[in-house]
Amino acid sequence: MDLNQRITAFSKLGLFLTDFLSTEDKNELALANTERLQLEFSEVLVAAERKNAWFTPAYLKLALTGWAESLSVDNLNNWISAYSFSEKSLSKKVAVIMAGNLPMVGFHDFLSVLISGHSVVAKLSSDDKLILPFLAKVLIEIEPEFETKIEFTESKLTDFDAVIATGSNNTARYFEYYFKNKPHIIRKNRNAVAVLQGTETTDQLEKLGDDIFRYFGMGCRSVSKIFVPKDYNFDAFYQAMFTYKDIVNHHKYANNYDYNKAVYLMSLFPILDNGFLVLKEEETFSSPISVVFYEHYENIESLQKQLQEKEEEIQCIVASGFDQKEVNFGQSQKPKLNDYADGVDTIAFLLKI
Repeated sequence: MDLNQRITAFSKLGLFLTDFLSTEDKNELALANTERLQLEFSEVLVAAERKNAWFTPAYLKLALTGWAESLSVDNLNNWISAYSFSEKSLSKKVAVIMAGNLPMVGFHDFLSVLISGHSVVAKLSSDDKLILPFLAKVLIEIEPEFETKIEFTESKLTDFDAVIATGSNNTARYFEYYFKNKPHIIRKNRNAVAVLQGTETTDQLEKLGDDIFRYFGMGCRSVSKIFVPKDYNFDAFYQAMFTYKDIVNHHKYANNYDYNKAVYLMSLFPILDNGFLVLKEEETFSSPISVVFYEHYENIESLQKQLQEKEEEIQCIVASGFDQKEVNFGQSQKPKLNDYADGVDTIAFLLKI
């Protein structure tokens, strides 16, 4: 396969997702068994939710919609146009160890390896092991040459040329040691933060709710901490968050909310609470589910310096008029193809191995 074939195949996978999500009968994908595949995909998604209760139908649809939009010919071409691809380079076997905190969270690495012309050996998380193998099956139906370039394994990784591994800070230390002799990208815990200046509109604060609550706040791009000016009044913030009050009806989220609130109260920690979201003053970044940490700052300049010093712990900054690399309110969970996790350019890495 050349690069254009690979782009065409993934763009057709995007059409498959678009048709699957559509209420209209578009038939944009010319596969003889498209209807059967879509019925089978529905069953896969039901099984995925049954296996992992965090994967609600709404969030499964959200993840699929994001990829359906990203996998357009224009988006794919714009993404790869920044790189120099050589079809003469030898294909390498790249092991990808995937997380399972969000639906299809490892798809970007899967896409990056294959679009670069390499073969992928994917080791899936037990929390998300159904969706990607099915989409790989569809991809092979679209472009049969991918069949020899895709492998899923539950065994110990032995035969590979490079590795991309995502995990916690603890597992990252193991990965660093185990893969020290191979070209690698090792990702650790990171979180998104938001900077409020007290001038945000109701619309901006409501969009911040998307950054906090989407996928129950379990993503590395989920806002887990907010920075606010001294004497900040949280009334407008909590009023905007009320839009998301129904999240507490999810039993696993409610269990986390009840538990974390009880722990803080029994420990006599001062907290703010609205019945489904706890705010706790805290210097660290990674808050538990249903909790957002907050910290006061003296001025913008000192905060900018503080966050620069902690950049290895931060995935992105949600703000308005704070930093050149900031993400707009409501956009942290909508990364573009070139928004690389941990700021490490995956394609550049893959083209060098």
